[in-house]
Amino acid sequence: MNSVPAPADADAGDSTRTNLLGMTRPALRAWVAGLGEQPYRADQVMKWAYHRGAKAFGEMTDLSRLFRERLESLAEFRAPRIESVQQSSDGTRKWLLRLEDGNAIETVLIPEERRVTLCVSSQVGCALNCSFCSTATQGFSRNLSVEEIVGQVWLAHHAVGEEDPDGPGITNVVFMGMGEPLLNFDNVVAAMNIMRDDMAFGLARRRVTLSTSGLVPGIDRLREVCDVSLAVSLHAPDDELRNKLVPINRKYPIAELLAACERYVAARPRARVTFEYTLMAGVNDSPRQAKALARVLEGVPAKINLIPFNPYPGAVYRRPSQGDMQRFVDILHRAGYTTTLRRTRGDDIDAACGQLVGRVKDRTRRQARHRARLEGDRPLA
Repeated sequence: MNSVPAPADADAGDSTRTNLLGMTRPALRAWVAGLGEQPYRADQVMKWAYHRGAKAFGEMTDLSRLFRERLESLAEFRAPRIESVQQSSDGTRKWLLRLEDGNAIETVLIPEERRVTLCVSSQVGCALNCSFCSTATQGFSRNLSVEEIVGQVWLAHHAVGEEDPDGPGITNVVFMGMGEPLLNFDNVVAAMNIMRDDMAFGLARRRVTLSTSGLVPGIDRLREVCDVSLAVSLHAPDDELRNKLVPINRKYPIAELLAACERYVAARPRARVTFEYTLMAGVNDSPRQAKALARVLEGVPAKINLIPFNPYPGAVYRRPSQGDMQRFVDILHRAGYTTTLRRTRGDDIDAACGQLVGRVKDRTRRQARHRARLEGDRPLA
């Protein structure tokens, strides 16, 4: 594990100027038109900023000098400040990003041979309280803005591009970091539209994945307004267990959730939902539960991503043995499901699935209750 100093140019910038990172192309076109310029100039600005890596408006040489000077005085591309960078022994990288209100979030870059995946956060902390997730112990502060979400991709895009100008860049973005994306619906959708825009990051539908704990109304809204890949954090084959692991299940039980998933993929040819299932020893990893999972997903276009539990301070769960996890995989394979056992990445820097924490000004007192439990004190009321 290596700690890397933050780059000198990672400052928050001048907050009196308009942050263009938060603007979709229609919004940027309207803003440019408001300056008296032709709307298509917004496309040029986006192409320079996202495709060509320009960090200053002075570099945008197909814009008039006067327009560039106006942009310099009125606007900027302002991402969160990089407070620290950690490098895992397996190449995974984790950024701690400080926000302007003093909160901090974590973003994880996972390089592989043919793709580079960025795991982004959508909230400061998480409003939900899944019992096996370290982020949940941090409580919740607020939703991230569009620019704070896009800024995570912006920073990683520049970091990867500077290190390997001829490489593939960021090929995949997954909303699997801190927070529940569908509880920050409007900002997350706007950010995904920027990620998918040909003038911005130009990511294809299958390369942007939103992962949800199962907010049924949000899945239905998403189906209507944005075409991205859907992942669902299932983690149990029945409501009794899922109620304990994923409390939102008490409001939207498995049957309702799967019906929403079927509606989501119905209008998307060849689309499938990825069901994430964190394997916890003695909790949800038995052969009986593998068979139950196969039955409950019958008829749903699905692939299954099994995740070995990643420990964190105070966790009450354990990772199953490799043999038990492989047995679970084999049962699902025999049932006809495309199933992968995720290779744990970045656990030596607490960057693996379920380990992200950041720095959260908690409004829920959940962080204090978790700390009291760790210290052996009586839980707060």
